[in-house]
Amino acid sequence: MTDAAPPAGWVTGCVAAQARLDAALVGLNDAAARRPSLLPGWSVGHVLTHIARNADSVVWRLEGAAAGEQRDQYPGGLEQRRADIEAGAGREASALAADIRRTSAAVAEVMARLPTEAWDAPSRTSRGVVETSRDAILSRWREVVVHHGDLGLGPVPLPSDLVDAWLPRELPRLAERTDPARLLSWIIGRGDPPALEAW
Repeated sequence: MTDAAPPAGWVTGCVAAQARLDAALVGLNDAAARRPSLLPGWSVGHVLTHIARNADSVVWRLEGAAAGEQRDQYPGGLEQRRADIEAGAGREASALAADIRRTSAAVAEVMARLPTEAWDAPSRTSRGVVETSRDAILSRWREVVVHHGDLGLGPVPLPSDLVDAWLPRELPRLAERTDPARLLSWIIGRGDPPALEAW
């Protein structure tokens, strides 16, 4: 049986990650927003828009959970996600940063007022996976930290609490993302680390 209590550590980690991202964007200029990010084919503006639209999707899912509705992360699916990112990527740096601030605050606010019983209510990810509100917050925390690093504004270490929560979920999936024999050879010290498909 799942603990119905809010995942306080995940909430705290998510809010802290959003605050670090907000602080990193102070002084962002248009030239920096147009630069390529560390993600192939995406500018810094693309990554920031993705982070902001991800925040909107988290608010949408959690508000649905509070209302007793199982909502899809993006009502228009992956095509809506792609279109929204493209539509927002070319905005001025000030607009991108303001979008991040506004949407991060909305995530913090919906987490603070989510009823206890809604933390275990389901919603669907953009890939069709049904998960609870608490898992949606772990996903949001992960998205903010990883994509903050993808901006190329400097190193963004993975917080130890995030590693503790996330790594056990990823380890069983490793064999699905690479050649299993090469993976096992590396694990037993008989080969180089195998290339992994992006998650």
